[in-house]
Amino acid sequence: MHDGSLLVAGVGGLGCLWARRAHEKCSEHADLLLVDADERSFEDARHAHCLPLGENSIEGCAALPQLAEAQYRRSTAIMQTILEPVELLILLTALGGGAGSGAAPALAAQARRKGALVLTISALPFEDQPVRNEISLEAIGRLEDESDVCVHLSLDRLAWQARARGVDWKTQPSYIEELVQGLILTLGQVGLINLDLMDLRNVVRISGSATMIVAEGDPNDPDGLFLSALAAPLASLEVGGATGCLLQLEGGKHMTVAQMQQVSEAFTRGLHPDAQVILGARHSDGLDGRMRVIAVVSGL
Repeated sequence: MHDGSLLVAGVGGLGCLWARRAHEKCSEHADLLLVDADERSFEDARHAHCLPLGENSIEGCAALPQLAEAQYRRSTAIMQTILEPVELLILLTALGGGAGSGAAPALAAQARRKGALVLTISALPFEDQPVRNEISLEAIGRLEDESDVCVHLSLDRLAWQARARGVDWKTQPSYIEELVQGLILTLGQVGLINLDLMDLRNVVRISGSATMIVAEGDPNDPDGLFLSALAAPLASLEVGGATGCLLQLEGGKHMTVAQMQQVSEAFTRGLHPDAQVILGARHSDGLDGRMRVIAVVSGL
């Protein structure tokens, strides 16, 4: 599937950086949209939709979300054309600045009005940034209202985990890359057990809040995979008692039915007894001897 129906979007400097990195791993199946006031976010983005917020500038919208939103709304007609075929929007942004806090909620709202399913991954400011945290408060509520699923990354946890791995938290956010790649490939490629957008819609529209988790590891250690997923750098994460779950399993060509069953049980045993669980599975040549699990959990 690559007919414009799947769109990965980055809003603001960090959002654009993360969207570009995540899109590199699934570019054959999804389009890319970059939205920012700083044109450096668009450098060498030859195959992306690029929406500058206002006049050419390297200053961005600073701490002015109202300005970013106003600049975005001036491009509503352009965005109508870009969003016309979109059925799933995966929106990446960081809150606390101007572009992310102002333009991201406006983009999510417009996409949902067009009928798209909106999954948002937003990063909350570091705890020692009081001004940014104050700016992010209003944006958090708006993003949650305009998204079908909205998860909040903790930059403090993301940076701590990156240091433990010896990588740069800005340029190598493994949780984001693995989750976006997994979601896009789940919907864009044929698998052993196929999932589609209707399955995803059915899960996220179950009453209650929702979250998204991802893990990669040894398929013979299902509990270890589940604990790895719970270590995601999210501001809050609780999946116990959930009433809906879309679970996608990806493994190498030697992935067995027994491994799939054991991992599925590890990820679903804490759900509500009457939870709706939709399972998908596919082989991936790049996961020989390993398994990647993507879970969208709802009804929390």
